[in-house]
Amino acid sequence: MTASVLATTAVLLAGCTAGAGPETAAEDDTTTVENCGIDVTVEGPPERVYAAYQPAIEIAHALGIGDRLVETAFLDSQVLPEYVQAQEAAEYVESLPSREALLTEEPDFVLSGFNGVFVSDGAGDASFGTRASLAELGVQSWILSPLCPSADGLSDEAIDPATVRVETIHDDLRDLGALFDAQERAEEVIADQNARIEAVVEAVADADRPTVAFVSMREDGTLSVAGGIDFGTQVIEHAGGENAFGDLTETRNVQIDLEELIRRDPDVILTSTCCDASYTREDAADDVAAIAEHPALSGVTAVEQDQVHPFLFADRSAGVRAAHAIEVLASLLHPDLVSSDQAGSAAE
Repeated sequence: MTASVLATTAVLLAGCTAGAGPETAAEDDTTTVENCGIDVTVEGPPERVYAAYQPAIEIAHALGIGDRLVETAFLDSQVLPEYVQAQEAAEYVESLPSREALLTEEPDFVLSGFNGVFVSDGAGDASFGTRASLAELGVQSWILSPLCPSADGLSDEAIDPATVRVETIHDDLRDLGALFDAQERAEEVIADQNARIEAVVEAVADADRPTVAFVSMREDGTLSVAGGIDFGTQVIEHAGGENAFGDLTETRNVQIDLEELIRRDPDVILTSTCCDASYTREDAADDVAAIAEHPALSGVTAVEQDQVHPFLFADRSAGVRAAHAIEVLASLLHPDLVSSDQAGSAAE
């Protein structure tokens, strides 16, 4: 078992949080929580929430605040089965809105699964502007903490590797639970996640750990793989594997050439199939074929051993899918120890 998994397991068993926790004023409903170095203060639970990206959308449903969503945007795949009904009731757009379009929804809180929407003001068609600029308009915001940049307005290149942990998601659940007055629901979700992840970690503890690579084929012939600071590394390690590209930590998604993939020779290759609200793992067939049938990769161990598997980008993203993703991957890496039934129907 790796040191990072041991550390995470200890936190899971202890049921504690590494964050400082929320501060609530005694005389009113004001609550302040720190997120990515920014104090997030609300005067009563937010009522008009904009959720951007799958991890944010699903964490909103997990906390039971779907009725407060003014709009949701950019799903990478189908939501987990337990959130389907809630998502069907929510307004949804396929693409991220501009800052102007966002503000027409009059949100009082923006919840984002990734940091790119808060890059410096005006940078990019889908930028909401910095979090500070939104706060000036009375709009509070939150980035899921495994994606915290070192400063407001920065993106993946500034992620602190120390925050890329399963327990950081649980810190978010507790803190968001405090902001939205959903503490009991948050603890229920955390308890479920803890139990499921710990069951997998224990099941694969003594197994050999294959090297695993998340691989996306690009149109220009290059490849994108999940680096060490991508949350996919946590999924791999808890499922009983090692990230074949875990030493690359400059950004989450690392561009490589075919020769580097051949040199690393992973035991298992996973697709990162994305991005459509209807996608399931069944929609990854073309991505699997692009890798498994590539002539230059025929000698790679994963290809030779028929270990190129369909996987969703959503399942390597930090959020409440963590337990599900770990179960799915463990059932692929160690089918004799973790059954596909344990991974649930959303694995299909």
